[in-house]
Amino acid sequence: MTEDLKDLFKKCGALLEGHFLLSSGLHSDQYFQCALLLSDVSLAERMGKALAAKMPEGWAPTTVVGPALGGVVIGHEVARALGVRSLFTERKDGAMELRRGFKVSPGERVVVVEDVITTGKSTREVISLLTELGAEPVGALSIVVRAAEPPELGVPSEHLARLPAAAWGSQECALCRAGLPVVKPGSREKPSLRG
Repeated sequence: MTEDLKDLFKKCGALLEGHFLLSSGLHSDQYFQCALLLSDVSLAERMGKALAAKMPEGWAPTTVVGPALGGVVIGHEVARALGVRSLFTERKDGAMELRRGFKVSPGERVVVVEDVITTGKSTREVISLLTELGAEPVGALSIVVRAAEPPELGVPSEHLARLPAAAWGSQECALCRAGLPVVKPGSREKPSLRG
């Protein structure tokens, strides 16, 4: 599915090229804008069903949790394909939280669903939060892993495609050295910065 998915990103205008600040704090010359891909409801449904099908039978979650904002739509679609409930976490004062009255029960089997995983930081934060709340995170799913190797998340993981994209710290970024403005196109929009 890797090449098909890359073609879908390109067709939707969802594979951006430039100088980007990722939510991980790393810089990259590529950005996967899944919101554009998932804005097509038939593609969103297809991605959700494909991710649900990748999930090992033994996971058997009763709940899907997606980190906001990237995991909200795809998390909902995976939950719909599985016939389970869908929740999402949000950041408050820099920390992931379940808000809006969302709760998990002790022992509740939960799968965490993301759109794109680079370092896995947000996914690990959600897994940690769910564990602290007494739930049982059984695995993690994502549309894309943009690292050469999937990062260690502390739970088993599956993805639809691994599309490695370069990522650097600001000190190592050749695009910063070249003076190209860096943009943050994700959900936590920041004004253009210089590296």
